[in-house]
Amino acid sequence: MYQLYYYPDNASLAPHMVLEEIGAPFELLFLDRARNAHKAPGYLKLNPHGRIPTLVDGDVVLYEAAAICLHLADRHPGAGLAPAVGSVERAQFYKWLIYLTNTVQAEMSLYYYPHRWAGDEAGAASVKRRAEARMGEMFERMEDGLAAGGPYLLGHRFSAADLYLLMLAGWSRPFEQPARTRPRLARLLEQVAARAAVQRAFSAEGMAAPYY
Repeated sequence: MYQLYYYPDNASLAPHMVLEEIGAPFELLFLDRARNAHKAPGYLKLNPHGRIPTLVDGDVVLYEAAAICLHLADRHPGAGLAPAVGSVERAQFYKWLIYLTNTVQAEMSLYYYPHRWAGDEAGAASVKRRAEARMGEMFERMEDGLAAGGPYLLGHRFSAADLYLLMLAGWSRPFEQPARTRPRLARLLEQVAARAAVQRAFSAEGMAAPYY
């Protein structure tokens, strides 16, 4: 049985939704981030970086949300969460998932942890404003990309990349113009959030609407 260490509405949400989609047995293990449980010695033996999430799959221990999503999609190809390896669709899937984690999620860190890049409150506020503006540009590019196909990132094919996007879009809720303010993105997010597996993940984590 899989074990997923998680904190509600954290980076563990995408792997959690993937687990619900594939339907394999799994155990959710809550880490109280507010009490620094992710820095406890026992957890650091699994994930020396002290970050969330971590997946335990027998003797395999994985961290980094995108890596966990890829691993689960490959372990359960029948769930259809990723195109066949070597296909053109698979290349596009890699493109979107890596863009979401390396570019969009990285920018989110600037928004939520501005003091890591600034020496005072004024500097932190400036970092946060600029990060939000850049995030807006990224959402606009995704909106434009959906114009050529859609409703999903891979056109008419739903994938784990859409789940990852839903997670990140949820983190844009405090923005002046969150992801949902773009019509094509809003349609994608609405369809993904309505999936039964996604609703189970929201319920298990105690999340309430609006989800994005």
